[in-house]
Amino acid sequence: MVRIREVGPRDGFQNEPEVIATDDKVRLVEKLARTGVKRLEVTSFVRADVIPQLADGTEVLERADVPDDVSVTVLIPNERGLDNALPLRTRFQEINCFLSATESHNKANVNRSVEESLSGLETVIGRAREEGLRAEGVISVSFGCPYEGEVDPARVFEIAERLVAAGAEEIAFGDTTGMANPKQVREFFTAAAEALPGVELTAHFHNTRGQALANVFAALEAGCRSFESSFGELGGCPVPKGATGNVATEDLVSMLHEMGYDTGIDMSKLLDAAADAQKVLGRPLGSHVLIAGPVDWHRA
Repeated sequence: MVRIREVGPRDGFQNEPEVIATDDKVRLVEKLARTGVKRLEVTSFVRADVIPQLADGTEVLERADVPDDVSVTVLIPNERGLDNALPLRTRFQEINCFLSATESHNKANVNRSVEESLSGLETVIGRAREEGLRAEGVISVSFGCPYEGEVDPARVFEIAERLVAAGAEEIAFGDTTGMANPKQVREFFTAAAEALPGVELTAHFHNTRGQALANVFAALEAGCRSFESSFGELGGCPVPKGATGNVATEDLVSMLHEMGYDTGIDMSKLLDAAADAQKVLGRPLGSHVLIAGPVDWHRA
């Protein structure tokens, strides 16, 4: 079984320049929640002036009808974000916290040093666990930084160990600007499994340079069974210019199913949600399976 967290409603939507109507967000969240995906990142508790697209996150959480067997995730940037989220505690089960593996990217992203971010997130994770929430720590630019170049995996694992010690049960390694290659990914996840025994290790690949699915395959070979993806290939990153989004969930699921892995996800329902998003956004999306359709072997 391969576990997939759909992150489109947060990681995907937040990069869209035109504000998406709340009604559309709620409908798309509800569609995704009925695809068979068991983990769904719905929104983020960040300041509205920082990410206006998610200013209606509270309303989306309150209105969306999500089945009980789907674990709702929200992104929490800091203690203030957690304070704002806790009044809606009954509407979500998991939090994601994030920081970067390098000083330059962390400074550019959240205007803090890595140590400042880590110290703050240790407090956030501790408080979240006291509330009965599951916590994931996301480490951006784990495979390469657009400002500093190569990133030492040992440094990434040190950050991960701090997050785990604070109470994180899952660590996601982000290829935030699509710099990873399959050989590197295979070696990285092999080493991560040794460095972080008993921790759920998750891969978060962007398709910036068209290597996301190849990197997924390499992670699978190294034993990784948890991935994050975005329907329609929604998402992106400010650098490099023109960067595409996360690996498309439907492309990921199609490849996994063809390889014999079970995801529990219904491809037709997933494609319906992606097609709906494409209509809402009024532009073609990057997903290959959305364009070509799933493979049909004419099997009985």
